[in-house]
Amino acid sequence: MKKPVVSSLGWFLLGGSLAAVTGVAAIDLPWRQSPQPTVATAPVAAAAATVAAPVAPIATLGGAPNYRAIVQQSGPAVVGVRVEGMRQAVSDDESADDPAQRFFRSLPGFRGAQPDRQPFRGQGSGFIVTADGIVLTNAHVVRDAKEVTVRLADRREFAAKVLGSDPATDIAVLRIEAKGLPTVRLGDARSLMVGDPVLAIGAPYGLEQTATAGIVSAKGRSLPGEAIVPFIQTDAAVNPGNSGGPLFDGEGRVVGINSQIYSRTGGFQGVSFAIPIDLALKVRDQIVSSGRAQHARLGVQVQDLNQALAESFGLPRPDGALVAAVDPDSPAAKAGLKSGDVILQIDGEPTVQAGALSARIGLAKPGDKVTLKVWRGKAEQELAVTLGAARPETQASAEAADAAEGGGRLGLALRPLSPIERQQARVEHGVLVQGVQGAAQRAGLQRGDVVMAINGQPVDGIEDLQRVLSGKPKQVALLVWRGGERMFVPVPLA
Repeated sequence: MKKPVVSSLGWFLLGGSLAAVTGVAAIDLPWRQSPQPTVATAPVAAAAATVAAPVAPIATLGGAPNYRAIVQQSGPAVVGVRVEGMRQAVSDDESADDPAQRFFRSLPGFRGAQPDRQPFRGQGSGFIVTADGIVLTNAHVVRDAKEVTVRLADRREFAAKVLGSDPATDIAVLRIEAKGLPTVRLGDARSLMVGDPVLAIGAPYGLEQTATAGIVSAKGRSLPGEAIVPFIQTDAAVNPGNSGGPLFDGEGRVVGINSQIYSRTGGFQGVSFAIPIDLALKVRDQIVSSGRAQHARLGVQVQDLNQALAESFGLPRPDGALVAAVDPDSPAAKAGLKSGDVILQIDGEPTVQAGALSARIGLAKPGDKVTLKVWRGKAEQELAVTLGAARPETQASAEAADAAEGGGRLGLALRPLSPIERQQARVEHGVLVQGVQGAAQRAGLQRGDVVMAINGQPVDGIEDLQRVLSGKPKQVALLVWRGGERMFVPVPLA
């Protein structure tokens, strides 16, 4: 069975062949014949944070959303975004079953045989937020693009300038040279409730001005690699090509930007995610004023608690953000945060899930001071932290190594990490998982994981695991390194 993946809504043409990717949006379909309109090439004016003219609210039909009116009023402000550029081709030559190869591929700097760069063409969606040409879309839609063209609902086309993009939030701001453009009406994602109706408009598979409806399925979703964004989850059908398109509430206000889907097939399977519009507008304002977005940094990797982990740390409820790792010389390290701490509050606001903490920190400004309430050693304490500035991850590389060693009541086949593996993966200690079965397999451990600690005790070798397991605990909490991130995994043994 295929493992479901969270992916951006993307298709592109690479070197003349069709390929599905995480990154860009839809292509022109073979049966769709488009004229060759002239692309506007007027000089791009400087960005201006012009506020769109107010738009009349949408009246409901007997209490139900008037989707027809929403499409008629806001559809003209939804645009297609075509991109062209050069991108590294993807190689299929990987040994997926080798845990050592998986370990090395997960390192940020790993490079195997690199295929040549090839041209690509793609298409996504966007929407106009100011009458003088400011357009919002996803950062992954315009990634690597050398040429960007915005196509309006009335079929006019304009060359667009990318004022800036923010990969951390997946927001990009475009500018086209035009006046008097139709605009959307902006709402507030914080007012949404689970069960509220929503409407998506975009260009799935290149089919422009496609409208689909659904409801809000959940709020504040934190996805792997997207820790800053508290996503809105919906069941409105979105597909490759919807990237960057607007998500409307039942009154016709934009409350989100459609960004990703959770799928086993690459197409829509009932779960889609949108970036809250209030977050997108903060990023837009920074990009328009300075050309880039800034995010604060705490310097920790966090994960959600479950009941088993909460019991392991002596907490009555599985609420809080569990600190899996603290970056050296980070604001968190300077404030005294440690791996195994549970952050319960930030500035007096409860932190129920790890995603809430990541979003709160990521949207703060570098230099802001925050107070954290932390659970450590079965007691609460407060720590004052001055946030730093987010920075790109340092790249690393590794060389292959071998040798194998096994053992463990956990159901793990393990071998020690070599010194070079520790150095390149930036881990102080750990053992590499060569095989998984039994309790560890049920808990979700995988080949290629690195077990770094057990119940808070560092693991330098298999004997460290055996020492803890000799006490015959009913469950243990393993600190695991996987794909450059650290997480605690509870493993029931009884």
